[in-house]
Amino acid sequence: MFAKIHTGALAGIEALDVTVEANVAAGGIGLYLVGLPDSTIKESEQRIRSAFENSELRMTAKKIVVNLAPADLRKEGSLYDLPIAVAILAATGQVDAGMTDASMFAGELSLDGSLRGVRGVLPLVAMAREKGLRRVFLPRANVEEGAVVEGIEVVGAGSLGEVAAMLDGRCEIVPAERGATVGADTAAAAGRFAEDFADVRGQAAVKRALEIAAAGGHNVIMVGAPGSGKTMLARRMPTIMPPMTLDEALETTRIHSVAGKIGSHRGLVAERPFRSPHHLTSQVALIGGGQSPQPGEVSLAHNGVLFLDEMPEFGHSVLEVLRQPLEDRRITVSRARYSVEYPANFTLVASMNPCPCGYYNHPEKECTCSAAAVHRYMGRISGPLMDRIDIHVEVVPVSIAEMSSMRAGESSAEIRRRVVAAREVQSARFAGTGVHTNAMMNSRMLREFAPLSRESASLLEQAMQRLRLSARAYDRIIKVARTIADLEAKADISPAHISEAITYRTLDRESWGC
Repeated sequence: MFAKIHTGALAGIEALDVTVEANVAAGGIGLYLVGLPDSTIKESEQRIRSAFENSELRMTAKKIVVNLAPADLRKEGSLYDLPIAVAILAATGQVDAGMTDASMFAGELSLDGSLRGVRGVLPLVAMAREKGLRRVFLPRANVEEGAVVEGIEVVGAGSLGEVAAMLDGRCEIVPAERGATVGADTAAAAGRFAEDFADVRGQAAVKRALEIAAAGGHNVIMVGAPGSGKTMLARRMPTIMPPMTLDEALETTRIHSVAGKIGSHRGLVAERPFRSPHHLTSQVALIGGGQSPQPGEVSLAHNGVLFLDEMPEFGHSVLEVLRQPLEDRRITVSRARYSVEYPANFTLVASMNPCPCGYYNHPEKECTCSAAAVHRYMGRISGPLMDRIDIHVEVVPVSIAEMSSMRAGESSAEIRRRVVAAREVQSARFAGTGVHTNAMMNSRMLREFAPLSRESASLLEQAMQRLRLSARAYDRIIKVARTIADLEAKADISPAHISEAITYRTLDRESWGC
């Protein structure tokens, strides 16, 4: 007998259609897997045989050939255990083959027949809906994640025996309820965070810079002595960013699903990601790829924040691979066997000491580094990479008087309200262009949406000549000034906006330390 079952294969953050074909015939004994399976799939024979035995199901003594079509697409992972097992059940007449025609299956089998969760469920369910299938059978651990997708039934099962009972009509098929969507209330969304800007004493200038970065999607680097609060401030950055839209949440969840970072009790990723890789992180871990390609930290931070603490301590080659995703907001990983593309539209927040000893420009402690040592330390971050960071801000240690003050600072909810208002202005401005924030504007958009008056252009020209800034820095100053104007609900960029934006280029080579 012959049976055909629907499943899928992951390619980047998308899923491709895969058909599991099973044919049972005389003329031999054993299970033969073909169609470019990897070692994990080849090992599934032992898991499936044991699961059949412990689920009181019958594995035929005849020859079983299972083909994973298309045969020229390499299949990887344990998600094929369940579809292969169901295909064998259908081919041997143990379940109603008609019940499998409009269904997709994915899941890993334990030896006792129970189902384990797998990664990449969200893109698989989305692909099943696009193909017009009626339902998807998944392990219970993946049900909340799969139920995020509308327009298709998601059925959770605890074991192979339970799936067989559902397909054979001995057990009722009960679809899971769809998970909750992203909340749109700004104040309620801010209240979900345990950390708040109200906890930060002083640092008004840095808070202002982070507010501008959140409002315009700008990258920011903080430079200051150890203990000045750089990490504390960075960790509160997501609390002032706008709540994610449903499309952003779905795309973010898809990436985390493919990477296996969802967890067993979460559906939609509704909060902006905050990723903080260690400075010993490799290029592959940061960018993505590997033998079995997976998203890297830059993609896991998509629609959120990538925080690089003590940025100069990262390897030079690791930092340089950031240049392309910072510019293109996506990363393409090409290898001999595959080429995948991952989105990487993140806000970079970096921190660093001003010098090797950490006390250059400190108001109280003396720096022991020579001028050459300071420049060598700064040189660990290349000029082209520094040019791609819109906002440079110096973090000065807070005084004892400010630390002991009982007066709470401005809360994240208050700052977020201003950020949301500025983002709404940008959404209306860039409607239909594919651009969402000022930081994403190209040169043509700068001329159209951020024209400078004669006074503003003259001020910027003087700054460019005096500070010897690059052409990329010129554009980024205008983008930051546009965001400052949006925060003030101003249609035009004034010299005051340009002046403030220029102050956020303090780490450019000729100006630092002068």
